[in-house]
Amino acid sequence: MLSILIPTYHYNVYPLAQEMARMADAADIRYEIICLDDGSGGFRTENEKINELPHASFSKLETNIGRSAIRNLLARKANYENLLFLDADVLPQSADFLQRYLPYLDGSDKIVYGGIRYQIEPPSIEQRLRWVYGNEREALDVETRQKHPYRSFLTLNFLTTKSVLATVPFNEAIPNLRHEDTFFSYELSKAGVPMVHIENPVWHHGLEDSLRFLQKSEEAIVALQSLVSSGLLPSSYARLSAVYTTLSRFGLRFLFATAFRLWRKTLRQHLLGTRPSMRLFDLYRLGYLCSIKKA
Repeated sequence: MLSILIPTYHYNVYPLAQEMARMADAADIRYEIICLDDGSGGFRTENEKINELPHASFSKLETNIGRSAIRNLLARKANYENLLFLDADVLPQSADFLQRYLPYLDGSDKIVYGGIRYQIEPPSIEQRLRWVYGNEREALDVETRQKHPYRSFLTLNFLTTKSVLATVPFNEAIPNLRHEDTFFSYELSKAGVPMVHIENPVWHHGLEDSLRFLQKSEEAIVALQSLVSSGLLPSSYARLSAVYTTLSRFGLRFLFATAFRLWRKTLRQHLLGTRPSMRLFDLYRLGYLCSIKKA
């Protein structure tokens, strides 16, 4: 009835698998849990315990195939039509997490996104940027997400069907540099696959330190540039590329890129500090895009 699919990379996913097995047993449904390590080999001793759980399995790929390919592979391995994808570094927020998804196991083709939450208390300074970004940009309530249902989607906690992913698979040809969820949601919107938002969040525990998150953000900008430049994604779909297009139209890209090079060090110091501002983070990302993108 339900395949719970968890891709992982160098993370102890046993607590999540154990909790999902407990919830599925309590719900008295037919289920399976498939956890697949994308070639990291990390936490193997802990993750091997998943094979002792009822209806659960853990295995490791010999080589890394990337975030898009591993999700497609998990979908192909699934024995049931209904698929619940969870990232390795999340845990359900509510005791009835699985129960809230059950009404949507009706055989219709759609995506159901439950949302994400972050801890209330701020973490250490080293993780502050990722935490602020997550709370302000990702931990959105249902009403806010429904204003832009496809652009508010993240791949870390969603329900769908095998037939949806057969029609709109994750694109394995795009660079493995982030934004696979952005492109996936765009492809879903083009295909007319309904996007349903519900209040059923998970806690996100895998916070990177601020420096690593800033590096990942730069990688994501390169990925976005690639998607837009290749014509796979319209510049209007992502806010960052839409603003960049406006700057270029008015001949302001070079001016903005020059200002960014002068202020980049100062911006980084602020973003890596105790009270990072999302407005300055947006300016940093826009400046970085202008500095690497030719008009």
